[in-house]
Amino acid sequence: MTINHDSTLTCPNCGHVEMLAMPSNACQFFHHCSGCGKRLKPLPGDCCVFCSYGDVPCPPIQEQSGST
Repeated sequence: MTINHDSTLTCPNCGHVEMLAMPSNACQFFHHCSGCGKRLKPLPGDCCVFCSYGDVPCPPIQEQSGST
């Protein structure tokens, strides 16, 4: 299984798009948008900002689901 460590994060507030490297062994709970400065946090039921606003789920979730 190949784990993707890059995700494109889209701010729900301003629509700013950022390509970010995800931590490989932890979920990132907060991220400050570089477009509007808003502090993003996960939606209810998601473990991190990448699972809520990214195009790729975080590595721990990728490992759990077995996705590539």
